[in-house]
Amino acid sequence: LKPSWFKLGSSGFHHILAVSVASRMSRAVLQVFEEYQKARVTFVQTVADLATRPQNIDALQNAGVMALLRPLLLDNVASIQQSAALALGRLANYSDELAESVVTHEILPQLVYSLSQQNRFYKKAAAFVLRAVAKHSPQLAQAVVDSGALEALVSCLEEFDPSVKESAAWALGYIARHTKELAQTVVDAKAVSLLVLCFQEPELTLKRISASALSDICKHSPELAQAVVDAGAVSLLAKDISHNDAPLKRQVCSCLAQIAKHSVDLAEVVVEAEIFPRILHCLKDIDEFVRKNAATCIREIARHTPDLAKLIVNAGGVAAMVDYITEARGNNRLPGIMTLGYIAAFSETLALAVVVSKGIPPLKDALINEPEDHLKAASAWSLGQIGRHSPDHARALAEADVLRRLLAVYLHQDSSEDLQTKAKRALKSVIQKCTNLPALEPLLEAPPNILKYVVQQFAKVLPNDLAARRSFVQSGGLQKIQEVNAEVGSKLHDFVQEINTLYPPEIVQYYSPNYAETLLKKMDEFNPTG
Repeated sequence: LKPSWFKLGSSGFHHILAVSVASRMSRAVLQVFEEYQKARVTFVQTVADLATRPQNIDALQNAGVMALLRPLLLDNVASIQQSAALALGRLANYSDELAESVVTHEILPQLVYSLSQQNRFYKKAAAFVLRAVAKHSPQLAQAVVDSGALEALVSCLEEFDPSVKESAAWALGYIARHTKELAQTVVDAKAVSLLVLCFQEPELTLKRISASALSDICKHSPELAQAVVDAGAVSLLAKDISHNDAPLKRQVCSCLAQIAKHSVDLAEVVVEAEIFPRILHCLKDIDEFVRKNAATCIREIARHTPDLAKLIVNAGGVAAMVDYITEARGNNRLPGIMTLGYIAAFSETLALAVVVSKGIPPLKDALINEPEDHLKAASAWSLGQIGRHSPDHARALAEADVLRRLLAVYLHQDSSEDLQTKAKRALKSVIQKCTNLPALEPLLEAPPNILKYVVQQFAKVLPNDLAARRSFVQSGGLQKIQEVNAEVGSKLHDFVQEINTLYPPEIVQYYSPNYAETLLKKMDEFNPTG
């Protein structure tokens, strides 16, 4: 029997043969496309992986990777688009030069267009590229704004997927952080109210990034901070001061500090959100950045008015801050040191609260032991604010041996100009109030520009105190001021003369440096047989 296809005749046979050949050819063509697709997938995924290692970046750049990735952003395969965007983001994140390359290759408009068109995975990757470009400089952030990215990023804040919101909020924060003008463009794009809504979402990473973006906006000016306040952010932020998540608390304290720093009114808004005494508990947090940011927030409130400083004192803030400075080291100490100075500066009573809370020892410790001059300078300033109010305040510093330490810092050859200036001002303001003469005596060896204030105090106090005059002789103080080489007509010379008039001429003469020579001369001139 003949096979059934034989019955078809020659025309049927040729038809089947043609279909078979066409099918094979179609498969061959498809295979080319499939291999091309696989190659593109392999390429973008490999580049994205290589871009995670810094040692590969130069080689990728020299190979012209930007120009090769750009068309893949518009690929008809979604996974290739996403991998291309991810690779570009990692490259742009590495350096401002590569971020600049993203701009010059006109990649930003493509990303912005795709942000409004594509799926959530691509939106995350595109927002990552925009963030990676914007982070480097105001100019690159402006390029992101000029590409029309703000509207697309703000619309991403309304997406259902929390990870898309995160990426968009992060990019907006990186744009806003550079300058007041860039932050204003983010506000004008109506991002603030949506960022506040994002902060209320349950996802922790979204809350953290939203708080960070709000902080980046409001740090620049009172008007921008007011925009964040008007969106109802403060009460929501304040609630999370007691949250269990340390990274969230860092951002919350930072944002509240950035709002409070601008004006009395804004600081009062923060205080009225009932952050005290809860924010004081953050000073004991196990996370050092929570502690530092909480201290910074308290500092920004304390600096404005006596009433705000008093509120902090009444909440137990001084004792908590003293503990914080005692335990902290390095730059983390700075906000605490400044807080005590701001509080003490306002009044005798507030300065006394710092003294009573044992604020002097940790400030003295920072003055002596901190290696950085700006920390020593801040400590010198704060100590000066405590001691300048009255003799009692000055005595507290003198008895803690602070004056001698301030002088040592002032005289040290390696001290910065700012440190020397602050140490000198602190010494001058405290010495002029100090009536504890034994504490001033070690300063009789100070240089003339400090010594005149020391001698002036002796000239003020000694006339009214016989016991002090006697002690001044016995301790060698009178002898020291006779050794002062003061220019005639100077204030220092006048003060020395005032003190000398309080003693019999023979005593003054006895303690003068050339007294022994005078006696020897008299002995040479004396003729016992004459």
